Amino acid sequence: METTEDRVPISKEAHTPSETASNTVSNVETSISSTSAMPFDENPLEEGLSKFQSSATTESPTPVDPLEAELERNKSAITEPAAAASTLTHRNTLQSSKVPSSKLGRLFHYGGLAASLGYGAASEFLRPSTSSVNASGTPNRSALLTDANIGRLVSKLSQMRGAALKLGQFLSIQDTHLLPAEVDAVFRRVQDSAHYMPDWQMEQVLSSALGPSWSTEYFEQFNRIPFAAASIGQVHEGVLKAKWSPTGEAEKVAVKVQFPNIRDSISADLSYITWLLRVTLGGKILPKGLFLDRTMEVMKQELTDECNYVREAHFLQQFRSSEFLGSDSRFHVPWVSSVSSEQVLVMEFVEGGVSLGSDLVTALPQNEKDKIATTILHLCLLELFRFGTMQTDPNYSNFLYVPETKKIALIDFGATREYGPEFLDGWRRLLEAAASLDLNSSDLHQSPAWNACVHESVSLGYLIGGPGEGEGFESPEMIEAHVTSLALLAFPFNERTSQPVRFGKGFEFGRNTERIRDLIPVMLRERKKGPPRETYSLNRKLSGAFLLASRLGATIHARDIWVDVL
Repeated sequence: METTEDRVPISKEAHTPSETASNTVSNVETSISSTSAMPFDENPLEEGLSKFQSSATTESPTPVDPLEAELERNKSAITEPAAAASTLTHRNTLQSSKVPSSKLGRLFHYGGLAASLGYGAASEFLRPSTSSVNASGTPNRSALLTDANIGRLVSKLSQMRGAALKLGQFLSIQDTHLLPAEVDAVFRRVQDSAHYMPDWQMEQVLSSALGPSWSTEYFEQFNRIPFAAASIGQVHEGVLKAKWSPTGEAEKVAVKVQFPNIRDSISADLSYITWLLRVTLGGKILPKGLFLDRTMEVMKQELTDECNYVREAHFLQQFRSSEFLGSDSRFHVPWVSSVSSEQVLVMEFVEGGVSLGSDLVTALPQNEKDKIATTILHLCLLELFRFGTMQTDPNYSNFLYVPETKKIALIDFGATREYGPEFLDGWRRLLEAAASLDLNSSDLHQSPAWNACVHESVSLGYLIGGPGEGEGFESPEMIEAHVTSLALLAFPFNERTSQPVRFGKGFEFGRNTERIRDLIPVMLRERKKGPPRETYSLNRKLSGAFLLASRLGATIHARDIWVDVL
């Protein structure tokens, strides 16, 4: 075991109690956009921080469970989908199940799922009173997406974790209506139904990462039942020994423990899910304009990054620095302990924090909700145009509001992305052009701002070229829909827009959201290429900020934020 001096240096500044206590408008051009564990003493955080793009850790294959046993364990969710849905709506109601960790095992589970879906569809088709046969006697597209089959999908994907849950998370903060309602329902329910590992499997992960004496070496207390579970890991509460605490005192911590072999499963899982979407659920169920293969490629890289907790620790430290948010009184970024490794992240526990999606937040006085929404939107622009580094997952649970201090704690940096200056300069010019458009102008299509939107969109890779610029050029309908949607998205920052801007249904920004939705079928039909890779995560975060503002019915001086940052 390495000594403290061998690990990454952590700030020793103490935190006072007050400091410690301290899902969109349309995502316009984004498509719904052999194994052995690394020895614990060969992967200190200090070494990891210098090479946090290291190769994935692996583990020995585990026996495959018989399909009959698996179906029996999931019987209640299969036969009583309504009851399962009710249970899954409560994030604190967690279930324990073994994480299938070998490639063969995961393939077996996905294959079993496909078989059970086919059986369920056949049973539905044979019912004389079924609604899955239309007036002409042919099966409807939804024959495979009955309530029972949705229950099967949710149950199995919840057990698989990994890419399936992450895809559900990505879709849960979209408001673009790109997917059929039945498919959307599957992934939204999966997002709320993560299982956690049984104790023996958690013990294997922690022993591999921190050593067989991890519980007594590092912790005074450790709750073996997690209080949260998500796509790639689960979170436990513990008390870190003073020896390993950056404050020099025993401290309450949140311990993120990664599911076994989840990184190595990403590529295969995404292939299985793509197959399920395209084949098992019907080849025509997804619009061609989604560019599913490209979306999956982007997700693969993002998920791979998120599976490296050393990488996440690096960004936690970076955002705590004075160059980022360390001196901003509106935020609290938890410290991270040197005990952390690629599969285990030990960080400060934020006392008293509640998710921004909580009913407790929506019940706050309007002026406090306005301040929260303003702070999150300001953070988006700061991350893009000041830091060049953005935490891109707007899931509400990643942001905790601490009523005692009125600070927002940022607790998850796994989805952090860095953007190059060339891309950000182009994206800023595009947003500036979109924010200066006057959609009511009689010479809109000849205006410099319109031409700048088209030019920058081509340069960034949103479009392959303007109308008439050669074979395969964009149609006038695509150009119109694309630029108009950008102008509607940038509406809060437009100098012509009356400030402050009121978000939510029934107000102008909400009406703009509906107009963007109306343009989506055109873009799905006319789009000739997928959007730039960088914009998948960027648009997701900005859309999430707008959705939060709408959820809170917030009033924001958006133009002031724009001027301050740019």
